This record gives sequence, C-alpha cells and structure tokens, in this order.
Amino acid sequence: MSQAVQLSSKERSLFQQVVKCYESKQYKKGIKSADQILRKTPNHGDTQAMKALLLNSIGSREEAFTLAKLALKNDMKSHVCWHVYGLLWRSVKNFEEGIKAYKFALKLQPESAQILRDLAMLQVQMRDYEGYVQSRKEMLRQRPNIRQNWTAMAIAHHLAGDLKAAEQVLKTYEDTLKTAPPRTDIEHSEAVLYKITIIAEMGDVSRALEELEKVKKTNLDKTAVMEMRAQYLLTLGRKEEAEKAYRALLDRNAEYRAYYDGLEQAMELDQNDKLARKELYASFAQTSERLDAARRIPLDFLDGDDFRETADHYLRRMLKKGVPSTFNNVKALYTDSAKQQVLRELVESYVSPQTNGNKNTNGDNADSDMFQESALYFLAQHYNYKLSRDLTKATTYIDQLIAAHPKTYDYVMTRARIAKHSGDVTEASKLMNQAREIDLKDRYINTKTAKYQLRANDNFAALNTMSLFTRNETLGGTLGDIVEMQALWYITEDGEAYARQRKYAPALKRFHSVLDIFDIWNEDQFDFHNFSLRKGQIRAYIEMVRWEDQLHSHPFYTRAAIEAIKIYLLLHDRPELAQRDYIPGADVMDEEQKKTAQKALKQERVKEAKQDEERREADKKVLAKKATANADGEVKKPDEDPRGYQLLDTKEPLTVAMRFLTPLVQCGEKNLEAQLVAVEVFLRREKYYLALKHLLVAFRLSSHSPAAHALAFRLLHSVKGSDDKTLKDLIQSSLPSPYNTTDSTSLPPLDSILESTSSTEANGTSSPSPAAVFAYVRAKAAIERSEQARAKDNTHLVIGLFEQEREDVSLEDAVQGVKVLEQIGADADTRTRLESAVLKRWAGAGSLLKRGSL
Repeated sequence: MSQAVQLSSKERSLFQQVVKCYESKQYKKGIKSADQILRKTPNHGDTQAMKALLLNSIGSREEAFTLAKLALKNDMKSHVCWHVYGLLWRSVKNFEEGIKAYKFALKLQPESAQILRDLAMLQVQMRDYEGYVQSRKEMLRQRPNIRQNWTAMAIAHHLAGDLKAAEQVLKTYEDTLKTAPPRTDIEHSEAVLYKITIIAEMGDVSRALEELEKVKKTNLDKTAVMEMRAQYLLTLGRKEEAEKAYRALLDRNAEYRAYYDGLEQAMELDQNDKLARKELYASFAQTSERLDAARRIPLDFLDGDDFRETADHYLRRMLKKGVPSTFNNVKALYTDSAKQQVLRELVESYVSPQTNGNKNTNGDNADSDMFQESALYFLAQHYNYKLSRDLTKATTYIDQLIAAHPKTYDYVMTRARIAKHSGDVTEASKLMNQAREIDLKDRYINTKTAKYQLRANDNFAALNTMSLFTRNETLGGTLGDIVEMQALWYITEDGEAYARQRKYAPALKRFHSVLDIFDIWNEDQFDFHNFSLRKGQIRAYIEMVRWEDQLHSHPFYTRAAIEAIKIYLLLHDRPELAQRDYIPGADVMDEEQKKTAQKALKQERVKEAKQDEERREADKKVLAKKATANADGEVKKPDEDPRGYQLLDTKEPLTVAMRFLTPLVQCGEKNLEAQLVAVEVFLRREKYYLALKHLLVAFRLSSHSPAAHALAFRLLHSVKGSDDKTLKDLIQSSLPSPYNTTDSTSLPPLDSILESTSSTEANGTSSPSPAAVFAYVRAKAAIERSEQARAKDNTHLVIGLFEQEREDVSLEDAVQGVKVLEQIGADADTRTRLESAVLKRWAGAGSLLKRGSL
C-alpha cells in the first residue's frame, strides 16, 4: 500500500470543483476536472474515487469499479475512497458489500454525518433494525439540536419493536423544548400524532386518548384526530362519547362505511335488531337526497318484505337517475340466493308491459324512457354475472338496448363481456373495439380494448391500440413507453398471451420486466428514508415500510412470477422448447402440417428481423435527440434482447426460476398456488426438505386441494429409493393420511388423489372434481414419464368430464382440460374429441380453446 498523495492548493480547489460537479450532476465536466488533477498526481486516491463515482453516473460501471479499487490500493486509509466504494456497491444493489464499505469508512472518519446517513439508509433498506438503531443513536449524539434526528431515532426503535424506547425518545425531545412550537408547525403536529399511535400500539389506549385530548384542538390533521379519538373511545367502552365522535365524522363524510360500522358498535345495536338499524340509516338518508351509503347499507342486513321494500326504493331511485353502476353497487348481495331472486323480480317488473311510466317516474316521459333503459341495462348485467348467468337472456336485453342506442359505448362493452363469457374471445375483442371507436378520446375504453385483444392473443393489435395514448417516440417505441410507465396490467397480460401461444421468449421478457419493476419499487424506498423525515410525514412512512415488506404479495407480481416459473419448469422438463426453430404442437402434426408450420415460422422470423431493424433505426434517432438535449447523465441504452431469446436460452432454468420464487414464497404464505409451484421447483431440484416444507403449508391452506394431494404422492415417489431415513420419518410424521404410510417400500394407490377430494363436491355426489381429475392425470403422467412410460390411457378421464355434461364443470375447466391433454402428450385425435365435447356444450368457445396454452 503506497502512502497517500497530497495535493497542492490549486489542485485542492480543483478537487472541490469535482465534488460540486457531482452534486450538481455535471458529470462530464467533473470528469474533465478530475483528469486535470490526475495528470499531475496520477495516484491521488480521493480524485480517482470521485472520478469513479462520476463514471458510474454516466453508465461506465465496470470502469468505475476498476478505478475505485485502484483508488483504494493507492490510499487504503481514505474515508472518501471507502465511501465511494460503498456508493458504487449500492448502485448495483449489493447492499451487504455497501454496508461493509460504509462501516470501514466510518472507522476512518467516525464523525462523518454523510457516511452515517448513507449507512443508516442501507441498514433500514436491508431491515437491519439493530444496526439502524446504533447508527441513528450516533447521529443523534453528534447533532442533538436537529429534530429530525430525534424523530429518526424513535422510528428506528419503533421498527425494531421497542415501542417504549420510541415513545421515550419523542417525549424526551418534547421536554427539551423551551417554547411550544407554532400551531402551523406540520412536523410537530405529525410527530405528536405519531407518538400517540405508538402509545396505542403498546396497548395503553387510555393514555393515548389522554394525549390526544390535549392536542385535538391544535393539531393540523383534524380528520386523523377525530378518527383516532372515536376509535379509542370505542375501544375503552365509552360508548356515548364514541357515538358522538362517529356522528361528527359522518357529518364530515357520510359516504364512508367504516364510520357507520363504528357508530353501530358505539350505539350497541344488536345485529339481529334489523328494525333499529334500518331506522338509524333512514335518519341519515333523510339528511341528503344525494347520500348513497345510508340507502345501500341496509340492503346487506335486511331480509324478507323489508328487504323487498327497501330494495325497491333503492333501485327505483338509482334507475330513474340512470346510474350506470347500479348493478355493480348491488351485485355483492348475489351471494344470497333469496336476495338475488328479489332483485331480479323487481327489475323485471319494471320492464314488464304492466309497468307504466306514471308508476315509475311520476309521469315524466323523458324520465320514463331513462328508467326503462336503465332497467334493461341492469337485467343484461344481471344475466351476465357469474352467480346468475344466462347468456341468452343477457344477449336479448343488451341487443335491445344497442338497437335503440347504437352510440352508447357502455352497452357495446357489456355485449363484449357477454361474448367473452360465452368463450368467443375473438368476437369479444371485436365488440370492445367497436365500443372504443364510439369515443376515441376515452383512455379507459382504449385500455379495455387492448386487454380484450390480448385475451384473444392478438398482441400486435393490442400494442397498436395502446400506441394511441403513449409517447411512441421514446426508446423502444410504444412498448418501451409502456414499460417505462410501469403499466403492470398490460405487461402481465401481454406475457400471458404469449405464453398461451407457446411463444416463451417474449413471454419471459414481459415477466422479467414485471420483476424489474418490483425491484425498482423496492429500491424507491431510498428516496423516502430521508424525504419523509424532512417533510415530517412519519405515520405515512411507517405504513410505506410495512407495505414494502409485503410488496411481492402484489397480485400482478404473483401472476407474473407463477407464469414465469411454469415456463422455466417446462424448459427444464423439455429443453427442446428453447430452440428458436421449435414449432409448437409439432408432435401431433403430419408432414404436410409441419411443412406449413415451418414456412409460417420462416415468414415470422423475416417479419421480426424487419421490425427489429425499424426499431433500431427509431432508437438511434431517439438517442441522437437525447444526446443533443442533455450531454450529461447516464444514457439509457437500447434493449439488446427485445424479444427475450437470451432469456429463453438459459442452461439452468430452475436457477433462474428461483429469482421469481424466492420473493414470491417470502410474501406468499397465504397463496396456495405460490406454495404449489415452490414444491414443483424443489422436487425437480431434489430439495426434498424444502419441497415438504411448502407442501405442508399448502395442506394448511387447503387440505382438500387436488394439486397438493398429487404433489404429496409425487414427493413420496421421489424419495421412495432414498437412503435418508430422517427425511422419510419426517414425511411420515408430517403428511396427512394416506400419505403418512409406515411402509417405505410401498406407496398409497394413486387413486387416493381422486378419493381424497371427492368429498368436497358441492352437488353431493361422489364424483371427483375436475381439479382432482386434472391433478390425478398430471401426477400419473409425471411419474410414468420418469419411468419412460406414457400416460395416454388416462385421457378418457379428462374427456369424460365434458362428454357426461356434468353441471359442476365450467368453461374454465374446459380450458384447463385442453392444457392437461397437451402437457401429457395426448395425440391430435384425443384433443379433437375433447374440443368437440366442449363445443357441443359451449358453441362459442372455439376461439377460446384455440388460443393456445401453457
């Protein structure tokens, strides 16, 4: 290690200029200044470190790390070099190495507030709360006169679970104040409420209420104070005061259902005393003609004639106004079959010939027309809804409306939904596009059309539709802008559409884009660790941290991750799928069909090459404009693998699948499908203890899950020849019957998959559910595949579900049946037989069945 080089006064001035250039994001200017210094003192470690930081900011990451390591070699005892080294690791999301570098920098410069702050941010980002407490304690010791340090210290204790210490820190700071902060001090107002929430979390609600009473008149967040006070009074059993508090909240917002729930509890209304509850809501309904909640909530608890009368008034009021969302407001009641029948009878009576306009609308002809139109629309939605579905009637009602009002896009959209539920996704896509063309400026209909086009596997049309509302001149064109805007719904649907077509490369590309977006959301916390302290928004910050802890339980991540894992499982089982010249379904094609498919594949490759060339030219123009407009900063590079072929060409698909699986199972303790795909992955990786762990979670979530039973059988089959007695004993003591067999040489009959789930049938029969049949066939196929056998003799079980026309079999089951036959390698005749049975029952489902499947 060489001795640290000292700079002259002129070069020290230049070095300060380098630092300022970095802080003001003038990176290229900063690099020029750093080069001036290094020409005279080439081994100056601090300058090399700062240049490395500047290079990293313009995207030269490898060069930056090389220079940073050289800087450390030249000056190992420089806190600047170690600090920069930590910043570089942070930029590549290697937070563990970043923390190590920061800690080494602190040993050299213990009083550096900047290094301490960066270390604290990384520690809270990594949820190292013990380390975060120590860092914040040191920052508070150095600068106790800054309120942010006290608040941050309290937050550190709170996140670490030491609520008493968190409260004591806030109280200590308040005691040091010689004069009370002004009433307009938002930071103080928020800190006081934060302290009160901590006291309440400790269980001392009485003291929390006392503290709240002291500040209720002066605190700036009036709504929060009123809500907290009402909740605390209710918790303490001070019902009369709680009632007044909730009535005051309802005076502010009479549409918020939680306030009504709190009021009912405060008034100690018996849930069975429906008359008293009805009178309560009627008293609120009388206060405003526009109030909806007080009129809608009683429908949840009333029944019999009271329900019919109240529902009649509610429906007439809404339909007379022509509120399009009337059905959506009441469809939650459809879980009660009696209420569903009453609603249907009421609305059908409105449109019957015996019902005249005078009865409904007091003789106003315009209102009468509106009322009849709204009632017909309600019935169309009623018969299209899954719990009351009769698509023939739904079509009759909606066609009647479209004939009378062809330019009302709501009706055309509903017609598209009816087509979708009938299985004709192609026709549904066309109808939704017709609705879009009625109002070309409506972004909602535009996105809805794109979604339907994706459901019909028309990715190209969907992208063109989205291009009407995107910045198409951005890098990557329309799709690049969609990814940049983080439109998760489109990216996920796009990936699923490609997966159904067995175009696994672009499907993986989309799912990896979703993974990257969630990584960005996780990294975005950095911006708020200090920002929330500066702005004093502490309670919102705590909520954000807790939300981030469950980030990967987000529905869109769950969907994308599970689909991506399924593709990687396929790639592991069938490596030939990764070949670019692979033709989906070639195993069931004759020679003529294969030639046609190969020709189509070549034409598609030519089309892709042309599109890629056009994209490259467009990207060059975008980059040229950006270079002219902004010469500084990291330049975003064009995607080198826009179609995802590099992702498809992986040699270790299960290793890549773990990138999706690890965060999925960490946040997916209550997600059955997440646990099931985890078992699939670990079975293939021969990690049987982990497979057993997730299988037991799956059984806890659903003891009758056919897929869980099938995986239990496969686990037993996988370890049958194992010498690991501990594993076998653990399986025996953990799994439910019949899989906890004491005979390690024999297995329970595979039919137990069907038997263990047949008791769950809603129709009371002993027939296994469709899900049980699919799980059985898949399990047998997987086991026989491992024994170099074929499982085609089980296809009759799948086809039988539809040829028998069982009532418990749905159109969704038909789609799953097609997937199962494909997965087990059924021949073309068998698949045709299944499709014929399905089309006999659902005539419009042809396009749905031919969309392709995983």
